[in-house]
Parts: sequence; structure tokens; C-alpha cells
Amino acid sequence: MTTEIAAGAQPAGEHGITTGEYITHHLHHNASAVQHGPIDFSVIHYDTIFFSVLLAAVTAIFLIAAARRATAGVPGRFQAFVEMIVEMVEDQSKAIVHGNRTFIAPLALTVFVWIVLMNSMDFLPVDTFSSLFRLLGITNAAGHEPNLRIVPTADLNGTLGMSLVVLLLMLYYNVKIKGLGGFIHELFNAPFGAHPALWIFNFGLNLIEFAAKTVSLAMRLFGNMFAGELIFLLIALLGAQWVGFTTQSVLLSGLHIFAGSIWAVFHILIVLLQAFIFMMLTLVYLGQAHEGH
Repeated sequence: MTTEIAAGAQPAGEHGITTGEYITHHLHHNASAVQHGPIDFSVIHYDTIFFSVLLAAVTAIFLIAAARRATAGVPGRFQAFVEMIVEMVEDQSKAIVHGNRTFIAPLALTVFVWIVLMNSMDFLPVDTFSSLFRLLGITNAAGHEPNLRIVPTADLNGTLGMSLVVLLLMLYYNVKIKGLGGFIHELFNAPFGAHPALWIFNFGLNLIEFAAKTVSLAMRLFGNMFAGELIFLLIALLGAQWVGFTTQSVLLSGLHIFAGSIWAVFHILIVLLQAFIFMMLTLVYLGQAHEGH
């Protein structure tokens, strides 16, 4: 497509950009360098780190404020809302983790609230920061508006980082509950049996299981949020086709409003559901670490 867009991603000093350039601009991170290949540990995504840390701080403030305002009397709306979330997480942790949940239940609560906040960044208009940069005259070294992606969970680096933390916690609780010797014994003797000829197969399967849990946990959240972000961009392009009060412009703008509204409502379910799934799988994996084969 070669349609020009006078939209938020418009580089400084140009009259318009193509739809492909518009999408590419919004899907590029504010990074330390250009990434070469799917894995490049030399590249840092500053936007993912910034918004992840910012929303982690907001999560902490939210939960601390809820704890300090809690009363034994009739709860207000804020306390009732927080208590509903806490009870939901507590009920799930009780059903899944059979052991000491002093750390695990608060972890699950924090994970749920944090991911909901990160996912919810997708509800901001796609050109919010591009328009702000243009208004303030902020440009990068090339004279264009800086790339910026504000949804940390739409970045595989962010979701994989969270899933790696879950992996470390799985290993920690396996060793804590079963002991180092018991965990190593399980790695080599389950699930096929304790015969020495089966040790290599047991160990290989357990390594694959840990790797599959980590990768699938990251990919599930990333895939859903990246797809949602891309659909919002495509919907935004409908409204960018306005060239005056023509039949085509009016129809496309009407479709833009209709599709954007429908997708935003549906995306609310995705935002909450993906946070809930990540929290539940975290509980399931840590619960499995408390149990032996």
C-alpha cells in the first residue's frame, strides 16, 4: 500500500508516510541499537524497561495503599475492589499450591495486577506519544520522532524475562521442598523409572519440560498482546484515510469508530484473561514444584 498518512507517526519535515512506514514506526522499539536476528543480547529496549519499571512502581503503590487503607469495618469501594482481587488469588493459590504460600500468594497477586496494568497500556491511542513528541519538537538523531512502544508485554524480551523468573522460582522450590539430592534424583528417575538405562531419557524429558513451560508462558502473553497492538494499528489506519467529506472517507471513518469500539471492548477481556492465565500458570508451576513424581 502506498497511501500517505498525515498521522502521529509522521516524521518531522515530511508531509506524510506510507501505511507500511506507519506500522513499522509503531512496531520498532526505542533501543540501544538495531537488533540483528531474533536473539541479540547486545540490544537493550529502553521503552520496555522504562514502562515495566514504572508500572511495577504503580503496582506497589496500589497494593501498599490498599493495605494501609484496609479497615475491619464496612469496606469502601476501593477496599472492596481490592479484597475481591485478593480473595480470588487466595482461593486459586489454596487450590493449587499445597504448602507454605506466604510468598507465593502475594507473588501471584503482584503478577496479576502488574500484568493487567502493562496490558492496559494498549488502550492508549496509538499515536499518543508520537503526537506529544511532535508537539514538543522531540526528535531522534535522524530528525524523526523517536520510536516508542508502551506495552511491555507486547515485547517478547519483557514476557520472556518474567517467565525466566518463574523458571528460577520453580527450580528454587524444587530444591527447597525436595532437597538438592531429591531434586536431582527426580530429574534422572522420573517419569520413566529408576533404571540406569532410562536416566538420560528422564533427564532430557525434564529439561524439555522446563524449557517448554518457560517458552510457552512467555509466548502466550506476548503473542496475544502483540496481535492486539497490531489490530489497533490497522484500525487506526482506517481513520487516517480521511480526505474530506467523501463517501469513501465517511464510510472508512465510521468503520474506524465502530471497529475500534468493538475491539476495545473485546480487548478488555484479553487484557484481564492473559493476566489471569499468566498468574494461574505461575501458581500451577510452583505448585508442581511442591509435588514429587
